[in-house]
Amino acid sequence: VGSKTRLIGVIVTDISNSFFAELVKYIGEEARKDGYSLILFSSDYDLEKERECLDVVRRYRVDGLIMVPIDENGAEWRDMVSRLDIPTVVITRHATGIDSFYVAHDEAGAQVAEHLKSVGCEHYIFVGTTEDKKYLGFAEKMKETDLHFEQKLTLIETKNSREIQGILKAHFDTHPGKTGIFAYNDRRAVQVHGILQKLGISMPERAALVGFDNTYTCEYLYPALSSVSQPNREMAEEAVNILIKNIGQPEGRELVAHPMGARLIVRESSEISEKERTK
Repeated sequence: VGSKTRLIGVIVTDISNSFFAELVKYIGEEARKDGYSLILFSSDYDLEKERECLDVVRRYRVDGLIMVPIDENGAEWRDMVSRLDIPTVVITRHATGIDSFYVAHDEAGAQVAEHLKSVGCEHYIFVGTTEDKKYLGFAEKMKETDLHFEQKLTLIETKNSREIQGILKAHFDTHPGKTGIFAYNDRRAVQVHGILQKLGISMPERAALVGFDNTYTCEYLYPALSSVSQPNREMAEEAVNILIKNIGQPEGRELVAHPMGARLIVRESSEISEKERTK
């Protein structure tokens, strides 16, 4: 009783997403440097499953927890984490009152807005929900120069390919100009990429498509997918280092809330390359 297990619990929202798989890889590499092993869970964006993951973490008596919560502001989640009574670090989200390493999604969304405006888009599609901070930053930046932005926006919240195809077809049938499409992650962007090709909508001439996470698939698509890159390795290393420090010295420390910069990687899905321009 009271002995260290040398285990770190890691809970992510969707391990099948290659972004989280890469993040966990870097967490594991950094943890092993200090002799720690990981016990990994995926909540699959299911609150009940997240509760089960936290309960198993408690039973395994891990020394610390690194977590991507479904709702970092949820009262029940905060209560459960508090009752674990172990050092906890939140990663990719900003949880008030808990050590957090994250990307400012609103700033990243603003980068995408500036890019899509710069390539001459006349209408816009956001794949995701309007509560997403990526959307909020995107919309706020758009409204700075276009008061009619919301009238030019089509929202796609469904993940069903047939439904997405119907929405995209209707949009491009009625909007002959260039449309900027921003998907909240690369999985949805890749899905849209394939549907656009099926519909014969050319990228980037009629559709300028941008994803989020810059996963390895982006550069292997044709045309290659533009995407927002997050500093995965840096986030993972800093999260592990502060967690291990807190395990060794749990009292008398200041909380860390560390926003990290994201960078838009522009590829052929949203901008014609210089080589193509000069043909």
